Parts: sequence; structure tokens; C-alpha cells
Amino acid sequence: MSTRPTRRFRSVLAALTVSTALLAGACSSSTSDAPATTAASDGSFPVTVVSGPTDSGTDITIESRPQSIVSLSPSATETLWAVGAGDQVKAVDNQSDYPAGIPVTDLSGFQPNVEAILGYAPDLVIASDDMNDLVSGLQKAKVPTLLLPAATSIDDVYAQIERVAKATGHEDKGTEVVDTMRSDIDAAVASVPARQKPLTYFHELDSSLYTVTSSSFVGQIYSLFGMKSIADAAGQGDYPQLSAEFVVQANPDLIFLADSQCCGVTAESVAARPGWSGMKAVTGNQIHVLDEDLSSRWGPRVADQVKAVAAIVAQVPTA
Repeated sequence: MSTRPTRRFRSVLAALTVSTALLAGACSSSTSDAPATTAASDGSFPVTVVSGPTDSGTDITIESRPQSIVSLSPSATETLWAVGAGDQVKAVDNQSDYPAGIPVTDLSGFQPNVEAILGYAPDLVIASDDMNDLVSGLQKAKVPTLLLPAATSIDDVYAQIERVAKATGHEDKGTEVVDTMRSDIDAAVASVPARQKPLTYFHELDSSLYTVTSSSFVGQIYSLFGMKSIADAAGQGDYPQLSAEFVVQANPDLIFLADSQCCGVTAESVAARPGWSGMKAVTGNQIHVLDEDLSSRWGPRVADQVKAVAAIVAQVPTA
């Protein structure tokens, strides 16, 4: 990377790419009590689940139904509540902020402190990555760690939700969540007519023009609608940094902003950039602000992101 990303971008990119070199910088907050969750168990223990990548992880055994879970991943936190395990969670990391009222702490998933984590007496810790010797440190304390790396596909999201559900004793609810997601995503895609010519897009992660390609997790969501990222031609990996000249010359049909909430980037400020005013996305009023969390987390709300993209694409005039 040739320039230093913004604090918000470091957090987003770390979540999307499982980077151990980037640090988080987004703020988190908590509000009222979290939604009530069911304490019913539909799984028997012990259970064995895969920790790590879905297709190449390591089996871990959870001896009994966890009653003191620590989540160090916003995506895992959202999944825990979605499958009905929220009442089993004692602490979540400082980046988790959904649903409202979750037990946010100053624990970090990017720089985990084993001693601080053990202070919550966990019987299961869920994280996205094994940083700062997290797994070995918890193993010494006989605490199982379930690693859920950044998803590489929507099917991977489904698999991770099912793993969390099994690990916490909520297999039936996990199946229900996945089935609902599949149905919602299929309906969203079917609601948008196919186009003879694919739409092109630029997905802005931060104002220094880091973006996504079609092969990235975010890009795969756009690909459901036959869309193509202008960054595919850059040849710099899934999350390249483009030059302003590259974006202008590529002239995308749509621009998606994932840096409005954090950084105040707006359609107006994008249109005011030197040379950008004549781009198709600008003249056609096709600059769209995205919810930053939906567009950077893998979990149950991926379906909401697909529906949001569907609503945008459906209103783009056909050629």
C-alpha cells in the first residue's frame, strides 16, 4: 500500500481481509438493553466444530453449553444474537455495536489481551483471527477459541452462522436464520431485471480511493446482480488503491460510498473532486451512500446489504 489508510479504513479493511497488520479505529457505543434471547438449547454436548477457515480449519470440542461467551468480532456478536445466544454472552469487543444494548467492553479483537479476556471467566471465546497468541494463551487456561475469519463467500457466511449456532446450543435457530437469509437474498436478486450490459461500479472504502474488486467478498454481492468493479482491471488484489485518474477514465455507472458515516464523504463532495463532475455516476445521480457496517461485516445482516443493493440497482435506468 503506497499511502497510509485512514483510521476508519484500517478497521474496515482488517475485517474484510483478515489482515494482522492493520489496526482498528472506528468508535463503538451501547444504548439500551439488548433484545431478549431464548435460553432454550436445541443441541447436545459435547460438540465438535471447525475453528478457522470453513474448508481448512481445525476441529475444537466444546464440552458443555457455554454460559460465559466473549466475542471479539462484530460479525460474531451479531451472529450470536441472531441465533438466540445473546443471553450467554458476557462481554463483546470495542468494535461491536449491534444489536443495541450489548455488553460492550474495551476488549480488542485486533490486539487481544488474554489476561483481560480471562477476567470475564469465559467458557468460549469467539474471534476472527489468532492475534497476539490468543489461541495458545486461552488454551493454557483451558478455554476453547472459535475462530471465524472474514468470510470469502455468502456460502461461507451461512457455514459460520451454523458453526456459531452449534457451538452455543442453538442449531435449530441457526438453520432458521440461514434459511431466511437464503430466501431473502434470492427474492432480492429476483426482484431486479437482468441487463444486457453489466453495470460497472466503484465502491469507495475511504477517500484515498481504496476499493474492492469483483472477487472480494463485497464484490461478490454486487456480482449477484451482474455488476462489475472497475478495479478488476487494476491487478492489485481484492482491495486495491486506485488513482483518481484511473477512476475517472473507467467512468463507472455507479459509485457506492462506504465512507460517509465515518468520514463525511458525500455525493456532493465526490462530484466536486477535480475531473469527476463529468462521470456517468455523477451526471446520472448514481452516487449512493451505504451503511458502513452492512458493507463491511459478514453475518446475518448480509441479506440486508443485498436488499439495499437491489433497491439501488432496480432504479438505474436501462440503456
